[in-house]
Amino acid sequence: MASKVLYRGTGRRKRSIARVMMTPGTGKFVINGRNFDNYIPSPATRLDVEQPLALTDNMKTFDIKVNVYGGGIGGQAGAIRLGITRALLEVNKDYRPVLKAAGLVRRDSRVIERKKPGLKKARRAPQFSKR
Repeated sequence: MASKVLYRGTGRRKRSIARVMMTPGTGKFVINGRNFDNYIPSPATRLDVEQPLALTDNMKTFDIKVNVYGGGIGGQAGAIRLGITRALLEVNKDYRPVLKAAGLVRRDSRVIERKKPGLKKARRAPQFSKR
């Protein structure tokens, strides 16, 4: 029985967490049991998610299965991108300089600032009323 090779990567962005599993294949991309194009409708966001694969010429080399939860589509896309990057680094360490130059290796640690008392949002004050 031949064991199937599986590369894993975990990505986080804002409130989203993505678990990425890559196996050698034909380029099939499934997110939460749905087709990639259906899950992420925006073409710009799709390009953003596929960026690590495009930089390393692996667009049709791996089948990718993703479980992602939390946050919105933008945060989930960033989490998936980081997960794919980490899985690719597991495939081949020589991809690191290319991915690092594009800024894909580091986690984007920006999260929403908490709301402060007396304000409408983190920094937005209530509208001033003279009378």
